[in-house]
Amino acid sequence: MAGFWGRRKREEEAAQSAQDADLARRAEQALVAADERIRTASDELVFAEAELGASLTSDLKAALDAVRTHLREAFQLHQLNHDEIPDTAEELRTRNARIAQLCEWAEQLLDEKTAALAQQIAKVRQAPQIIAQLRQDAETLTARLPHARTTIERLSARYSESAMDQISNAADEAEQLIAFATHGADVSERRRAARQNEEANLALETASEAVRRAGVVLDAVEDFEIEALRAESTLAEVVADSRGDIIAARTAPQVPAVASAVSELEKALASLAPSGSRNDPFAELSRLRTANTALDEAIATARHRIDNPLPPLEHVQHALDDADRQLGVARSLIAGHRGWIGADARTRLAEAERLRTDVPTLLPAEETREQALAAARRVAQLASEALQLAQRDIDSARPQQQVDGWGGAPGWGGGGRRGGGGGDLASGILGGLVIGSILDGIFD
Repeated sequence: MAGFWGRRKREEEAAQSAQDADLARRAEQALVAADERIRTASDELVFAEAELGASLTSDLKAALDAVRTHLREAFQLHQLNHDEIPDTAEELRTRNARIAQLCEWAEQLLDEKTAALAQQIAKVRQAPQIIAQLRQDAETLTARLPHARTTIERLSARYSESAMDQISNAADEAEQLIAFATHGADVSERRRAARQNEEANLALETASEAVRRAGVVLDAVEDFEIEALRAESTLAEVVADSRGDIIAARTAPQVPAVASAVSELEKALASLAPSGSRNDPFAELSRLRTANTALDEAIATARHRIDNPLPPLEHVQHALDDADRQLGVARSLIAGHRGWIGADARTRLAEAERLRTDVPTLLPAEETREQALAAARRVAQLASEALQLAQRDIDSARPQQQVDGWGGAPGWGGGGRRGGGGGDLASGILGGLVIGSILDGIFD
């Protein structure tokens, strides 16, 4: 048996030695690869600064500084592994693992930053093609300006100024953006010729954004006409629906809220622009929808109130008075026996008092009167539960009265009748079952 365990131990040691050797080899390879990666990244930074400028390459420069700082630790650990001082296997294993970790982090960071920089460099190298495409887009957008002006003029004859505010200056705005984009392209070319690549890139980016915005503005003109036609079609449907709702409201419960909602909807219908005149279909549709929805809600509320009558204010007040009485009893009992009351009773009392403070804010409005009644009943329920739990805690904390005045048998002659309170109290104290505060509870 001893030979078996010895052979197994030698096998485990051999396996561990092989793993340690492999880790040491990987650490050395990673250190060499990371050092080479730093050199190539430094070369890439030099070329990138020449093409992009210092600001666009600052991330890669900061990453290189961080990598050099942390790899100094890796080289120091490697040096410790090969100095004249002998090391344990655990020390070598820990250092090699740290070296591999630092090298892996360094390569990942440099790969991330150089990949992002490569995209910027590709964009710079494609600047001539981008500028050519930008000028072509600007010419296409310029050709759309006359049609946009004609469309705005035609729509202005049909819709009011409030509706046309969205696109009334769209053609002029697009024209200014196109001019700015063309000027930006010229600036970018001049800066690039002067080897001011950073300024050239900034001018190119702003010119591209100006072209994009000009296209969005011109598209908005065509989209407005489509949306306006859709709004007019929807408005006609809502008008017909609203007139039907006003007729249906005659059979709804005649309460002030329904009458007020009918009046508001009639005003919204009366405020519609006459047929053939300039109007704002968006504003009219929004106003009419709001009034129509208000009428639907008023009728639904009135019908719900018929099926579920509102509790009278007196009933809510009676429920609240009952809750206050139960809350007062529970509060007094718990306050008088603080040392005996457990967490359950105190928690229910605290929750009841919290709900009680919210009831006055719910009581005046009809919309929240049912909620006020439910809250008052909940307060009473919690107060009752707190009282029952508190009484249970008090009963369990009182001394067990089992000793009478005649020799220790319960009751008179074993009949089960409890003896006098004085003897029970004395026996409880003598038995160590009562703490100081119990006296207050007994004589309350």
